[in-house]
Parts: sequence; structure tokens; C-alpha cells
Amino acid sequence: MAESWLGPPLCKALQFPIPSHFQLPPPLPFRSPSMAALRSSGHDCRCSANPSPHQPSLLVFSGGPAVGDIRSRCLRLSDQSTSEALAVRRLLGHRLPLNARAAKLEWYDIVEGENSLWQGVSKPYRETIRTFLAYFQNQILRRSDESFCFSNGSIGNFFFAGARIFFQSLDAAIFLFSRVSDIPTESLVLPVISTNDRLTLGCELLDGTIIRGQNEISHPTTGSMEPINKESSSARALPSRIKRVFYMSSEGSNLLHEVFPTANPTVLDQLSNVDCIVYAMGSLFTSICPSLVLLGIGEIISSRSCPKVLLLNGSQDRETSGFSASSFVTAITDALNRTYGDPHNCLKNHPWQYINTLLVPKDGRIPVDVECLAAQGITNVITVDSIGDPKVGILYDPNSLIHTLADLLGGIQERGC
Repeated sequence: MAESWLGPPLCKALQFPIPSHFQLPPPLPFRSPSMAALRSSGHDCRCSANPSPHQPSLLVFSGGPAVGDIRSRCLRLSDQSTSEALAVRRLLGHRLPLNARAAKLEWYDIVEGENSLWQGVSKPYRETIRTFLAYFQNQILRRSDESFCFSNGSIGNFFFAGARIFFQSLDAAIFLFSRVSDIPTESLVLPVISTNDRLTLGCELLDGTIIRGQNEISHPTTGSMEPINKESSSARALPSRIKRVFYMSSEGSNLLHEVFPTANPTVLDQLSNVDCIVYAMGSLFTSICPSLVLLGIGEIISSRSCPKVLLLNGSQDRETSGFSASSFVTAITDALNRTYGDPHNCLKNHPWQYINTLLVPKDGRIPVDVECLAAQGITNVITVDSIGDPKVGILYDPNSLIHTLADLLGGIQERGC
């Protein structure tokens, strides 16, 4: 998905009537947790919560450009309280084999309803999911001049793509996926850009180099068929630090033309009303900053007096080699201020207007330069218990993170803010 940031449908103006008996399945039983908004570390696009009047709300910037990020965030928020919920989650989270032939055979087995992954999935859910998997397959067959490789493909991604092509709407596809994966009604997964235009993420390095495509920035490949390991930080460091990220057009012959998409109005509305704003862990320049450079985002965040929390990464990656905690703050500030963009659209806000609390995972590998942070106006630095993951490195302990955020939000309620 390196070439597409919330890109277009695979085909346009397609007509494919849904059977007259088709309807969304009833919701799976859901046992609501005390803070449903904290069930996920983030979202593909952006994750926002609409809790009850007695619960504080938060919006989390997370994820990346591709459809797979939307799928993963939906599944992280999905219900896991029943055997059927787990079966649906397992099906939509499944990846096909790396071997192309084996992947194609398993794909047909799944579409035909014969695969063991369907065990535990009731008829309404089975028919709903199969309808859009079959629709996706139909579109592949229509493109007879192109071959499609199912290698390492995600069933959830194919379901999402089928829904998006059919509805010709990203929002409608997210709604359907959210309903099928049974995200709590008080939680939302929102794309920061809601468009059918084909966009590509680009970045400019301090030495003037332009890199096109999310994966080329963060996880460049060698041309092999091996899947990209987004959990690995072994990629060679960039030749120069990233100066800014921006969007490029993928339409027409000029593929290096910078464009300026507008932010999803629903994201702006949520951003204006939530009780807490969180910048999640993840690839700083390809997951977090792309959401922040859009017009309106910096304006709203700087105007809010709520907690604005940065979850510092537990380790370095290709994008942040040599970074300290204050470097992360500077990058986020520059993105929100659009410092290196159109001078007519630049802001002059201070770091403390965007971030007022820094959470640090215990034993993390990013240096926490307290004096530099204080110079940026950030003095509330909190260490959170962590866990070690052999693939990813240092991560926040989920319970400790939830309790820390709950304490921050509890303070809001006590002050009556």
C-alpha cells in the first residue's frame, strides 16, 4: 500500500446490486468495559471516543495511510467477549500464505465458505462477510488484463476493499467494518482524510532529498516478495533527518505534484470536543505527523486547554535515528505549525500549546532530555510500566497505561473542566 494514502476504489462507477434480502447482521453481544475509549492504543486514521455523559472522552492520533491500518484499529477495538466475536475477529485478521499458489487456493476456499476459519461464525455474519469478499473477487475477475497476487493478503483488507468499491465511500466501508467487527458504539475509527482521490505520502529530508511512498520512507524493500516487517527497526537509517511530510497526487502523469487535502470535518469536530488528545506510539513521520499537517488540526489543538499527551516510543526506528524526547516534540510541533509548508499557512505556536504531558515507557531506549523538554514548556513527564516484546521492543504495559490516562482524565472531572 506504499502508493496509496486512503486511495481510490479499485474501479469507479461500478454497478453491482446487493441481493434484496441483504441486511446487516445484528450486533454481537457486548460487555462494556469501564473505559471503552481506552481499549485500543490507537486507530488507523484517527480513533475517537463518544462515551456516556459520565465518562471522559479522548481522541488518539495513530496508524498510517493504508486500508490495513483502518482494519487493524477496528479489530483492536472489536468485541472479544464471546466465542463468535473471537471467530469473526480471527477471520478478519487472518493473512493468506506467502506462497502465491497456496494463497490463491486458500482464498477460494474462504470465499466459497469451506475454510475452517468460518467455524463459529453465524449465518448472518457469514453471509455479510462473504457477500463483500465475493464482490471483491468479482472486481478482480473484471480486470482480466491484470493479474492479482493474494500472497500474504489480509482477509479483512479484502472485505474492506470490497465494501469500499461497492459503496464508493470510505466512510460507509468503515461503518460496515465497524458494525461487523462490533466496535463499541461509544468508539469511532475516523480517517483524518475522507476522500476517494488517490494520494501518496511523501517526505523531504533536510538535505533536500524527496522520498515518495510510505514504505519507501519507513520500510524500504529490496524488491523481494517477502512481506514488509513493520515491527522491525533494522532498516538502515535515512541519509538525513526528515524535514517534513506532505501529500502528493497519484493522478495523471505528474506523480510528484504536492497537493493539500482537507481534514475530515468529523475529526475536526471531535478534536474540538474531546477531553483529552493523545499522540500514540508508532512511526513518527509516517503514522502520526501525516494527520497533523492538515489545515485546521494545529489551530484546534493549540486552542484547547485539555490534556495533550505524547506517548513516547520505546525504541528508535529508521525515521527517528538519534532522536531524543525533545526531538519528538519538535517534530510534532513543526508538523502542527506546518513550519516548512506554505508560508501563508504556517502557525507560530509553542510546543507546550500542543503537548503538555509526556508519557515514557520504563526502560525505553529514547533519551529523555528533561532540561530540553522544560525549555519547550513540558514539565509533566510520567514514567509508565513497560513490557518487553521480542519483535517490537519496549511497549507500554496496557494496564499501567490505562490507569495513567485514567488518572489524567479523572483530574479533569474533579476540576469540573
